[in-house]
Amino acid sequence: MQSIQTVGIIGAGTMGNGIAQACATCGIDVVMVDINQAAVDKGMATISGSLDRLIKKEKLTADQKTAALARIKTSTDNSALVGAQLVIEAATENEDLKVKILQNLDTLLPATTLIASNTSSISITKLAAATSRPSQFIGMHFFNPVPMMALVEIIRGLQTSDATHDAVKALAQTLGKTPITVKNAPGFVVNRILVPMINEAFFVLAEGLATPEDIDEGMKLGCNHPIGPLALADMIGLDVCLAVMNVYMAETNDSKYRPCPLLKEMVAAGYLGRKTGRGVYTY
Repeated sequence: MQSIQTVGIIGAGTMGNGIAQACATCGIDVVMVDINQAAVDKGMATISGSLDRLIKKEKLTADQKTAALARIKTSTDNSALVGAQLVIEAATENEDLKVKILQNLDTLLPATTLIASNTSSISITKLAAATSRPSQFIGMHFFNPVPMMALVEIIRGLQTSDATHDAVKALAQTLGKTPITVKNAPGFVVNRILVPMINEAFFVLAEGLATPEDIDEGMKLGCNHPIGPLALADMIGLDVCLAVMNVYMAETNDSKYRPCPLLKEMVAAGYLGRKTGRGVYTY
């Protein structure tokens, strides 16, 4: 299989625009699609601002920024993705929505196009089965913020071919990332460990054992974490954390994955973290 030169991305939000930036700065052409022009424009503005910060840190030149932005084409029409060799779905963490998007892509894209999902918890085997090309379907789970984080989980569904795996792994390496190959299972590897830890931090907070600041400081200093679990939850999005815990609970029926009631209550209140200006902390 030829190396991937053009990547399509469904979703211009936090993960989608981050993936687009990572690709474009490494010489990969990008087509980024979202449901309306406002979402696309916001995604491009985020990329531009991120590149500006890299320029200030002298990790990028102004010419390199111009070249990267020129590699990103945008659209509100999925048909713009037809020329991509790989299309990465980076929509909201909702199984029904993802299946709908993937089935639409399946009818639009040439039979040779690979499809990946950036899902952080949903079964790759199940998503692959929703398409007519399950051997060409794979999980490509980036971490936030995508331009900075080195890890990519490459998740093989039961049907994923070696050729698909190898092509996507090679792309991750081209992007300067370190890929790890993971079998399909609820939460894969990193979130299987991370999100229950975040959930437990909410139980500790709900029980009044310590302030949010002290909980985070304890994990930073005691476990050498760069960011505390509650601040990390705010960065990820409390709604995303809750959605992942719900998937674990549904898939395993194991009570250790029961979402903390405080986490559920905060999501119900709309306190979703940084993206809403309020989560555990106020922004």
